[in-house]
Amino acid sequence: MFSTWGFGSGKKRSKLGKWIDRQGYTQEELKAASGVSRNTISKACNDPDYVPSPTVLKKLMKAIRQIKPDARAYDYFDL
Repeated sequence: MFSTWGFGSGKKRSKLGKWIDRQGYTQEELKAASGVSRNTISKACNDPDYVPSPTVLKKLMKAIRQIKPDARAYDYFDL
């Protein structure tokens, strides 16, 4: 029934998107924690080839490290 929404829909997810899915967080929660725009969060979570600007990367990593203090950018992005 839910295969056309979210999980199992065949959508590609980036490493960041897969990580927030595993953690049980939403893109909206990441947006709030990082201060990054909704469009940028969507790109970061759904486009496996997305490479954030240094400013966006810093904001995202600061938010991620609230949950996983030892996180490295290379764990979430192909830089």
